[in-house]
Amino acid sequence: MPNWFLGKIRYQQPIDDSNVGTRNEEFIKQKTVTEAYLVDAVSYTDAEARLYQEIAANTPDFEITDISRMKLADVFHIEDGGNTWYKVKALFITDDEKTGKQKKTPSLMLVNAETPKQAYERIEQSLKSALDPFEITDVNTTKILDIFPFNEEEQRNLRPLHEVVPVEE
Repeated sequence: MPNWFLGKIRYQQPIDDSNVGTRNEEFIKQKTVTEAYLVDAVSYTDAEARLYQEIAANTPDFEITDISRMKLADVFHIEDGGNTWYKVKALFITDDEKTGKQKKTPSLMLVNAETPKQAYERIEQSLKSALDPFEITDVNTTKILDIFPFNEEEQRNLRPLHEVVPVEE
């Protein structure tokens, strides 16, 4: 089961000031940009290392400002499905046998889509096979630009534990 971490980075980006007639290279205006990424990692330290690994190729001078755990039931990534990530909250409805009342259990999911309506429809389609009835209550836009799942290629490159820690006989 994936452990998702939300990482936020900050860096300076030059502002294109092509309207100004004389441009002094010493005083190029810059703006501060903050971006959010979702990383599948085993710990905060691993999340930080993976963020540096993934982001450093495209953004040379940045700092990680925050890493927090994000509890998600599932992440649905549709290729060419949209650039916006939506956080969708669904309530699964079950009957409590002890009290005889209905119990609503919240579940958060992430999906990429073009519009909130499309995100709603994708989650609804994905949950059709669920055994318990459900109700989608919230669809919210996130600031997440990209996700970095833990891929199998990286897992194959990991060394076995006995190679790292010698086993005493």
